[in-house]
Amino acid sequence: MTHTPVTSEAFWFSLKEEAKAVAQKEPLLASYLHACVSSHHNFEDSLSFILANKVSDEVMPALTVNEMFDEAYLLNPAMVEAALLDAQAIVQRDPAVSSYLPVLIHFKGFQALQVHRLAHYLWQKGRKHLALFLQSRNSQVFSVDIHPAAKIGKGVMFDHATGIVIGETAVVEDNVSILQEVTLGGTGNESGDRHPKIGEGVMIGSGAKILGNIKIGKGTKVGAGSVVLDDVPPCVTVVGVPAKIVGKPDCSMPCDSMQQNVLQDEQKN
Repeated sequence: MTHTPVTSEAFWFSLKEEAKAVAQKEPLLASYLHACVSSHHNFEDSLSFILANKVSDEVMPALTVNEMFDEAYLLNPAMVEAALLDAQAIVQRDPAVSSYLPVLIHFKGFQALQVHRLAHYLWQKGRKHLALFLQSRNSQVFSVDIHPAAKIGKGVMFDHATGIVIGETAVVEDNVSILQEVTLGGTGNESGDRHPKIGEGVMIGSGAKILGNIKIGKGTKVGAGSVVLDDVPPCVTVVGVPAKIVGKPDCSMPCDSMQQNVLQDEQKN
């Protein structure tokens, strides 16, 4: 399934209109929505403000974190593009979501991923202690623990997100959906390249553990609760402990369908 990306201007216009409509229906949220959305000039300013107020603490003020986001978005516009595609992916894949505003202000999976993008940016710039601070706050605030060095593509959805752990040398390609309690980890205390590589279009069900420097092929579905210890070819469904191939996904991009019933896939084997 392919989708036409929403432009930054159209996305921002939609957000402001949604915020205005919600404020009219629920006056108690009017000042909150004004501070988070309506008072800003563009999407990235709004996102910076929201994330800074989420991950700041008594010692690291929101204004300082806000400035970090602003600088990163100015110098690396690809981070803004990635955030737009992440938000669009959630609206397209999650049947409980019909508009962008809840994603921006409420969805911790989306917010945690954007905090990681800043941590990754800082890590690449050699500002590792600051990146590790953001990783720590991400874990404390959102219960999502991603090493700042991990590489994550665009159009990625963390659904529910609680308990997601992604290791230092992990790679997640574009258009991947990951549910709660998923671990992309190592198999022990080995060093070097030791974490999974997740191909485009993959869906990883809740509670799945993918361990070691292994490759999960493009368009694959990993069933909930599975433990994956070996490479998985493209366009298959794996399930179990240890995970085994049981069939083929219901579509070429499991990340879009979010269909977790592996019994349907077994019938196609």
